[in-house]
Formats: sequence, C-alpha cells, structure tokens
Amino acid sequence: MGIVSKQTAESLQRTAAIYDRVKNVIPPMEWAAFADDVDAILRLKKTRNAVILAHNYMRPEIFHGVADICGDSLALAREAVDVKADVIVMAGVHFMAETAKLLNPTRTVLIPDTQAGCSLAESVTANDVRLLRQQYPGVPIVTYVNTSAAVKAESDICCTSGNAVKIVQSLGVDRVIMLPDEYLAQNVQNDLIALGSKIQIITYKGHCEVHERFSPNDITLFRQQNPGVVVLAHPECPPDVVAASDYAGSTKGMIDWVDAHKPARVVLLTECSMSDNVAASRPETNFVRPCQLCPHMKRITLANIRASLETLTHEVTIPDAITAQARRAVERMIAVR
Repeated sequence: MGIVSKQTAESLQRTAAIYDRVKNVIPPMEWAAFADDVDAILRLKKTRNAVILAHNYMRPEIFHGVADICGDSLALAREAVDVKADVIVMAGVHFMAETAKLLNPTRTVLIPDTQAGCSLAESVTANDVRLLRQQYPGVPIVTYVNTSAAVKAESDICCTSGNAVKIVQSLGVDRVIMLPDEYLAQNVQNDLIALGSKIQIITYKGHCEVHERFSPNDITLFRQQNPGVVVLAHPECPPDVVAASDYAGSTKGMIDWVDAHKPARVVLLTECSMSDNVAASRPETNFVRPCQLCPHMKRITLANIRASLETLTHEVTIPDAITAQARRAVERMIAVR
C-alpha cells in the first residue's frame, strides 16, 4: 500500500470493517485515498444528525462506504418519508434531492454538487406540460420522477421505472401521457400490450444520455465475447435493446433478478457503477462491465459529501407555489403498491 500518514493509518483502522464490504471492487491503495474522507463523513453524520441517501449509480466507496439508505428512485422516495434525521444528504442528482425535500419539507436537504443534473429532467419544462394539457384535454399525465419539482407540480402522478406499469394501470383510463422518457414509455406500452391491456400511451421525446447509447449490436458483441452471459437491460434503453435482452427492469429489479437466478456471468445495461455496487457483495457472479458513465452522478464524490456536511451546503429549496402540487404527485405514486 506504500507509506501513509499517521492520520490515514488511523482512518484505515477505523474504516477496516467498511473496506471489507468493497474489497472485491476497490484495491487497497485506492481505499487508502478514500479512508480519511469516509472516516470524517461517518463522524460528521453523528454530529449533524444526518443521513446519506445514495442512488444505485453512486461509486462503491459512497454506496457501501458512507450511505445509510441505498436504492433506486422509488426506494429512495419511499425511504425518505420515514427519515428522522435533521439533515439529509442526497448522493444522487438534483431531482432526487428535490423529491427528498418535497417529502421532508421541514428538514435540511443538501446536494453536494449543484451541477449534478439529469438529461431527462432537463428535457421537459413546466410549460411543456401545460402545452400537453392543452393539446390532450382530460388525459392524465404520468411524470417520471426524473423531472424537476416544477414539472411534477404540473402532473397528475409520478412514476419510476420500477412501478410505471402499475401506476398507469391504477388510473383506470384508456389513454395517458407519459413523460419525459420516450423509451421508458414505449417499453411500458409493450408491457401493457403483453398483459392484454388496451391503454394507449402518448410519449414525449426525452432520453437518458446513458441508456440511449446502448444498441442491439452491443448485446450481440457482449454475447460473442462472453459466451453464456445473461443480459439485463434498464427500461430507459431503446425498445429494440430491451427486446434483445434476457430481462428488463429497474435497478432494483436487476438486483433482485441477480439474487434470484445467480447467473455465472451477467451484464447490466445501465450506468457503470451499478455493476460494481452489486458485484461487491456477490463474488460468485462475474459482472461484465459495459461502462457507460453518467457524468452527472459522477459529480458526487466523497470529498464533496464531506464538504457538504461540514458547511451544510448546498441546501435544496423549492418555491412554496409549487411544493404542495409537486408533493401530491409524488405521494400519489408512493400510495400505489
């Protein structure tokens, strides 16, 4: 590992049990560079009465090292309701921090980097939603959680990739608008058809800059280079990618599939760090890394999480004019089981 300072040596000792969780995916020398920040964050969480919510796309040193609650967008939204801490740090992107604030209006919610955005969230505005209502009067609008609070406030109900089919079915109508992810909406439409449903989905042209990069040719190459590999795709991928995969589901759905089927070799068609986080505690499975990185998720680091807790920045606020309506759309989603 080389020579380390006395402080780092002490941090390594105090974080040894945590490193044991990630030793399959983080080399000892790399952990030595993380140990001081991990140690400081654990201490700061106690003094600030803070919790860290981490999305499945966070790097392993965050996901396994300092997070208190981990999961996909739906899990984080549900868990945020029951948080008892004074301070919530969102290790994710800005719309997730906004969702946590909507559900915890009296608590301090922090985002370590204000530039941690989302291509989907930026593809649609509140005015776009209002124009859709004019174009399709009376048609309910189902909005993906990957959107701003202002967009949620103009919507009827939110959804995630894990519950989108159930949310659409819960409305009891024959036509819905789903935005902003065009591919998610198309994949949900295909799922509804497979279930014998006649519900029609009106789509919107928003895409995830990570998932839209995958193609059926990628899957063909993965299968050629890794005989026997199982391909799991996120429903934000194009429909032809989903059709060519062995399973499609949310990040939680992928994890559950791996746990249930224990494949010898698998590739997850989603953000790269997801594979590391799942692989850390599942050494019996060989994860083929597609390595499509989300530049927004990667703006969140141990260093800026530490700084966020030290200085209580950057606090997420939502204008009162949109808070109640946006919260209603999220709470309606959470209520659907």
